[in-house]
Amino acid sequence: MMAVSPDAFPLRKRRPSAAAFVSPNLSGRRLIQSLLLLAQETSALRPLKTLLNRNSSSIIRKIKLISVLVEELLREYSDSSFPASAVLCLEELYIVLHRIKTLIEDCHSGSTLWLLMNHDSVSHTFHQLTNELSTLLDIFPVHDLNVSQDVEELVGLIRKQCNSAEQQAFVEPHDQELKRQVLGLLNRIKREIVPDHSKLAEIFNKLQLCDSTSFNNEIQSLEDEVQNQGDENSKSDVIGLIGLARYAKCVLHGASTPRSTSRRRRSMADLTFPADFRCPISLDLMTDPVVVSTGQTYDRSSINLWLESGHNTCPKTGQTLSHTDLIPNNALKSLIAMWCLQQKIPFDVTEVNEKSKGIKIPNKAALEATRMTVSFLMNKLSVSQSTDMTNRMVHELRALAKTDSDNRACIAEAGGLPLLVKFLGSDHPNLQVNAVTTILNLSILEANKMMIMETDGVLNGVIEVLRSGATWEAKGNAAATIFSLTGVHAYRRKLGRKTRVVKGLIDLAKAGPTSSKKDALVAILNLAGDREVVGKLVEEGVVEMVGGIIDGLPEESSTILELVVKKGGLPAVVAAYRVIGKLGNILREGSDMAQESAAATLVNICRKGGSDVVAELAGITGIERIVWELMGMGTGRCRRKAATLLRILRRWAAGVDQNGSSTAAYSSSSTNNIVNSTTIILPS
Repeated sequence: MMAVSPDAFPLRKRRPSAAAFVSPNLSGRRLIQSLLLLAQETSALRPLKTLLNRNSSSIIRKIKLISVLVEELLREYSDSSFPASAVLCLEELYIVLHRIKTLIEDCHSGSTLWLLMNHDSVSHTFHQLTNELSTLLDIFPVHDLNVSQDVEELVGLIRKQCNSAEQQAFVEPHDQELKRQVLGLLNRIKREIVPDHSKLAEIFNKLQLCDSTSFNNEIQSLEDEVQNQGDENSKSDVIGLIGLARYAKCVLHGASTPRSTSRRRRSMADLTFPADFRCPISLDLMTDPVVVSTGQTYDRSSINLWLESGHNTCPKTGQTLSHTDLIPNNALKSLIAMWCLQQKIPFDVTEVNEKSKGIKIPNKAALEATRMTVSFLMNKLSVSQSTDMTNRMVHELRALAKTDSDNRACIAEAGGLPLLVKFLGSDHPNLQVNAVTTILNLSILEANKMMIMETDGVLNGVIEVLRSGATWEAKGNAAATIFSLTGVHAYRRKLGRKTRVVKGLIDLAKAGPTSSKKDALVAILNLAGDREVVGKLVEEGVVEMVGGIIDGLPEESSTILELVVKKGGLPAVVAAYRVIGKLGNILREGSDMAQESAAATLVNICRKGGSDVVAELAGITGIERIVWELMGMGTGRCRRKAATLLRILRRWAAGVDQNGSSTAAYSSSSTNNIVNSTTIILPS
């Protein structure tokens, strides 16, 4: 749903891995058997077709001969016939074959454009590996082995094949010319010259990128390749190729057919994130974890919103922050990224995360290619008469807006928002989803938030989708857009005053599927950060809504309730009276985070609500034991809140209210619950 920056995943080096350069730690017949299997697998690989055909074909032919040689050695093997020098050669041969195999596989599975730009160095690698094969065969002690003359002649043949290779790496003229043409395209785009479409088609046909599917695969490979680059200049070069590929795909083959977009959202909702990976504020997966002065970790975007709202305390511990510096928690971020990679889900980052990475090296070709792509899509949209074609174009804008800040800026500057507004009310469900999700992605860029708020019809269109969207996904993404906009304090208050916004979010949280509920709840949580908005939330039934969903989403619900009760005054406390029993259940069975919020909420309710509220809490069976267990085993903040709760309960049991006055209204059975625990000594 949000952008994926070049740093979304930790750096992944290209294969072969370090293990490929280590001896297989085998001996005797097992070593030769493993070597034979590896040689057969390598020789069965297809030569590269589009680029480096001669290099790959040549080395595969040599591996086929080596496979025959190893098979003969295995047939004639005996423990006494192989001296140590021969075993050493075979071990080294295993390593070289492994490197050849991984090189060819990488060339097959990777980006064609990246391979073209690195044609010279890859050709050199093929040449270097051929030389290593030649060296190993030259020193292989065939005359010291007890093998047949046929095997000796085969070794001689392979030596001759390897030694006949050129002294320097062979660079194929066809590939060099293609590289020159692609570089020419990039240079023309940098100079803001729109490429000739027939020339564009000719070049990409030679690269066998001939339809939308092949282009989509190429773009995905290039995006993966960004992670393999070790410096910003190299990343920038790959991003330029991505821009060129996107532009070529759109102008040569039009927008591709959108795939279903609800699958990822359902799968994300079904996943259970490890507790340590959740932000204590948003309760969502952290994408840019940072540490505050108290040592607690939060997602950067969430803690920034907290600080920008005027808070100077740690949300989790309540301690005053000695400073507001945010220190990146890189170790935790790497763990989260690896977990996401294992779960095969994207590791999303926000615009704030992108800004935190420092100066981003711009790529002129990528920027101009994006502008040309956006211009092409806008022109097509303005004249499109087909709903299906319009949907494809909007989906392409959605994909562009998901990628990075430059793309978001280009779309907004080109007038994308007024164009998207008319599709928000579309009867075509997928078109509506794509339109609102594009606006969501655009809203990640700070400058675009103001444009969304001020452009005629955009905000009202998003609110209408939130209220009466054709699908839950459309409603959920509209709620996520509201959440994004509430990152600006002034907009939070403005949105919170709108009954349609508040009611739409509450209705979605009541009735939507889990993923959509969560989108609504994080938006409500942000709105509740403003004291003036809390009254509106209470008036529209936020507490009743929380009471209805708290069993299924205890963490999110209890966090919202904590904030609403804290800032909502007596009306919120009265409304929350009905959920005291459910908060007690969370104290007994909830997660650490849910228990924290439930305990804090109960403290606020009891302090503001008087003896009747405390009596309701005291009436929960075993409440004193539950509170005592939290004091011993809860988190730091939870222990403190639990201790406060126990003091409140004891004062009530003793007939003293929170102001020190005597109170006569209490239940004898509830009193016994508390009195029986008064012999327990509170921890210091």
